[in-house]
Amino acid sequence: MQTGKLRIAGTDEAGRGCLAGPVVAAAVILGDWRHPAINDSKKLSAPQRAYLYGEICAMSAAWAVSAVEAEIIDTINILQASRLAMAQALAQLSPPPDAVLVDALVLDIKETQQAVIHGDAISVSIAAASILAKVTRDRIMIAHDLQFPGYGFARHKGYGTRQHFEALQTLGPTALHRMSFAPLRESGNRTQYAAH
Repeated sequence: MQTGKLRIAGTDEAGRGCLAGPVVAAAVILGDWRHPAINDSKKLSAPQRAYLYGEICAMSAAWAVSAVEAEIIDTINILQASRLAMAQALAQLSPPPDAVLVDALVLDIKETQQAVIHGDAISVSIAAASILAKVTRDRIMIAHDLQFPGYGFARHKGYGTRQHFEALQTLGPTALHRMSFAPLRESGNRTQYAAH
C-alpha cells in the first residue's frame, strides 16, 4: 500500500495504558518524504522523538493529532476512545487520505483501511504517527504537572508507577484520572483538587 500515487495515512495512539490524562492519536501522510531515523516511538529517546516530531511536522504531506479526555474514556472505554481519537485525527488531514494503515485496530471510517499488527514497527507512516502522538501526549502531561503538582505527571506521564500510586493515596484522584480503570474504580469520586 506504500507504492503509487495514493495518499497513505498511518495512524497510532499514545497513552492507552495510563491511569490519567487523555489518549492521544496522530495521523500522518508522509508523501514522498522519509527520514531514516523514524521508528516506533517506544524505541526512541525523548530527544530523538522531539527532533523527529519537528521533522515530521515540517516535511510530511499532512499530519494531525487528536486527544480524547479521561471523562470520555470512562464513558465509552479506552478501546473505543482510542478508535475515536484515531478517527478524529484522520478526519483533520488535509488533503484527506485515500487509504489508512492502522496499528492493530479497525476504525469506523469511510477510507480503505488495513490493520497492521505491530504496525509501529513495520510501517514508517504508523511509526511517524506514533512519534507525534507520544510527543504531544508527553507535552500535555508535563503541562498538567504544573496544574496538578504532587502527582509527578511530568515524570511518569500518567502511567501507574509507584510515585503515582503514592500520590493517589495521599492526594486522591484528579479530573485527569480514568476512574473506570481498575486501580481507581474503587477509590471513589475525583477530588476537587486545589493546586498548592
